[in-house]
Amino acid sequence: MMQHRAPASAEDAGGTPGARMAPFDEHNRRLLANVHPPDWQNPVAKQKYHLVVVGGGTGGLVTAAIAAALGARVALVERHLMGGDCLNVGCVPSKALIRASRGWKAAAEAAERFGGPPVTGKGDFAEAMERMRRIRAEISGHDSAARFDELGVDVYLGQAVFTGAEAVEVGGQTLRFRRAVIAAGTRPATPPIPGLAEAGYLTNETVFSLTELPRRLAVIGGGPIGAELAQSFARLGSEVTLLEAGERILSKDDADAAGVVSRALERDGVRILCNARVTAVERREEERVVRYQRGGEENAVDVDQILVAIGRVPNVDGLGLEAAGVRFDPKKGVDVDDRLRTSNARVYAIGDIASRFQFTHVADAHARMVVRNALFFGRSQASDLVVPWATYTAPELAHVGILPDEAARRADEIDTITVPLEEVDRARLDGETEGFLKVYLKKGSDTIFGATLVAEHAGDIITQITHAMTQGIGLAKLGETIFPYPTQAEVIRKAADQWGRRKLTPLAKSAFGTFFRAIR
Repeated sequence: MMQHRAPASAEDAGGTPGARMAPFDEHNRRLLANVHPPDWQNPVAKQKYHLVVVGGGTGGLVTAAIAAALGARVALVERHLMGGDCLNVGCVPSKALIRASRGWKAAAEAAERFGGPPVTGKGDFAEAMERMRRIRAEISGHDSAARFDELGVDVYLGQAVFTGAEAVEVGGQTLRFRRAVIAAGTRPATPPIPGLAEAGYLTNETVFSLTELPRRLAVIGGGPIGAELAQSFARLGSEVTLLEAGERILSKDDADAAGVVSRALERDGVRILCNARVTAVERREEERVVRYQRGGEENAVDVDQILVAIGRVPNVDGLGLEAAGVRFDPKKGVDVDDRLRTSNARVYAIGDIASRFQFTHVADAHARMVVRNALFFGRSQASDLVVPWATYTAPELAHVGILPDEAARRADEIDTITVPLEEVDRARLDGETEGFLKVYLKKGSDTIFGATLVAEHAGDIITQITHAMTQGIGLAKLGETIFPYPTQAEVIRKAADQWGRRKLTPLAKSAFGTFFRAIR
C-alpha cells in the first residue's frame, strides 16, 4: 500500500486538477489527495496485463475492481481525476446543490403552504457550496487511487496513448495487454459563439467552484444539465435566463412532461427563451452581454455569469486510437458492436464514449457486462439493457423504455395509460400534484414498453417499472404489489387498476350481471 501526503497548494496538486477544484480549501485538498495524489508513483509495468482500463470514471473503476477481484492482472490509467465526472463535476456536486436549493425553496414557502414559521433574509450560498465540497470529499475515498491500489489494481496517473493493437503507453512505460477497455468519457461541448471564450463562461466542470452566487446568470442550453442548474440557481436567488435554440426544453423527453417541468422552472423565476439562437457575447468589465436572435429580432441580456450546457463530446483526442485500429467519430465517440467490442477485437469501449445513454448507471452496467465479454466467453448485449433516466428538477422527470416519438409512430400497436398525480393521495398531502404517470403497453396486453413519470420522487419510483420490464413482469402483476399507504408510488397501482377496468368490456360486464342475477 502506498502512502501519500496531502497537497499544499493547487499547483502542487498537479496543475489542471487543482485548478478545477477551486477553492483550494480543506475539503478540496482532501478530495485531491484521494483522486489525484500529488506524489503518486506509478508502478513498474508488468510483462503483460489481462486487462488495461483507460479512464478512471464510474465505468473504468467498476471494470477494474471486478476484474481484479476475479484474479486478473489489471492496470487502470487516469489522466485527470479518479472518480471521473460523476464524483468530481457531475452527479455528486450537482445533486448536493439541487438538494440545497430545494431546502431553500421549502423554507421560503413553509409559512404560505403549511403554516410554518416565516423566513426572512437571504441564504448563505458559500455555506451551501462548502457543504457540497465536504460531502464530495467524504465520498471520494471510495474512488481513490489508494483504495484501488489496495484492491490489487496497478493505478497509473497520466495520459494513456495506444501505440499498437495490444499496447498502451503511459508515463514512458508500455503496458501490454490481452484485452483493453476504453472508458474515457466525455467533456462539455462548447458552441462556436463569437466572443464567448474571451468573455469567459462556466460549464459543469467549473460551476461548482463558485463561492459567490451570481446575481444574474445566463444558461445556454435547455437539456437536463441546463434545466437542473437553471432551477437550482433561481431558487438560490439568481436572476436566471435560460436560452434554448429548440422549440422547448428537454427535447428528448415527453412533450407533456417537459411542459410540466418548464412551468415549474418559470414559477421559480427562470426566464425561459426557446427558439433563441445566441449570436455573440461581449465582456463589459465584470458584466457579460449575451446577444441572441428570437422571432426574427435581435435581443440581448446582461448577466454576471454564463453557464454553457449544450451537450457533450467524447474524449477521443490524444488516445492514439488510430494506432490501435479502433474506429471512432470525433462527435459520436468510439464505434462498438452490441457486445461493446471495437473494430479491434482486443479492445472494448464502455460508458459515455461509446453509448447514446450518457449516464453513470449505464457506465456501471456496461462495466459489469464488459468483464464477462472481454475476459471470459460472455455474449451479453448492450441492446438488452432496460435503461431508465431521470432529470432532477422539481418535479423530477423520469423515463424508461420506448421514447414518446416512437410511441406516437406506433400508435396502432400501443395502448397508453395516463394517471394524473392529483389522483394520488400522498401527492395531494405533500402539495405535489403537478405531474403524471404515462405507461406505454403492447396493444391488448399488459406488457410494458415504457413509461414516463413526472413527480417529486420520479427517479426513485421509476425503478419499480424498470424492474418489471427487466424481469418481464406485466402491469397487472405489478399492480398486485401491496404499496404502503400513502405513498406517491401508488400511482403505479392506479395505472394497473385503470388497465384492469379497460379489460372489463361491455360483454364481460354483461356476463357478470347474468351470473349475479342467477345466484340471487
